[in-house]
Amino acid sequence: MNDDEIIQQALTILSQRICNGKPLTSPAETKDYLKLKLGTYEREVFSVIFLSNQHAVIAYEELFFGTVDGASVHPREVVKRALQLNACAVIFAHNHPSGVSEPSRADRNITEKLTQALAIVEIRVLDHLVIGFDEVTSFAEQGLV
Repeated sequence: MNDDEIIQQALTILSQRICNGKPLTSPAETKDYLKLKLGTYEREVFSVIFLSNQHAVIAYEELFFGTVDGASVHPREVVKRALQLNACAVIFAHNHPSGVSEPSRADRNITEKLTQALAIVEIRVLDHLVIGFDEVTSFAEQGLV
């Protein structure tokens, strides 16, 4: 079995655990899942985990695709999709193709804009995870959300 097959099996197992309608209770498992999903992209990808009021996963979607050093994220589209899915909370995630998981000023700005836009329709932002090669940085753990 090659590395790609092992990664695909791990993604399948983690997807079954995370996207099975049960509440998200393990930050470590969520980080592992997102690292496997986003960590190998050669360009920036911004994704959202949409959650119910009990934090059960409704959907995981990759919404915006960019270049090696950025992706344009549109709050209107995130709010629209969250309302379509009847989400009560969200977790944002995106990768840094450079491999460094330290949030940039642009990452902090878009998180603030998204949080403000979603708050108007009473949708909570639980976290924003930045995926690097070896690390995942959590805005919630750093007190940024």
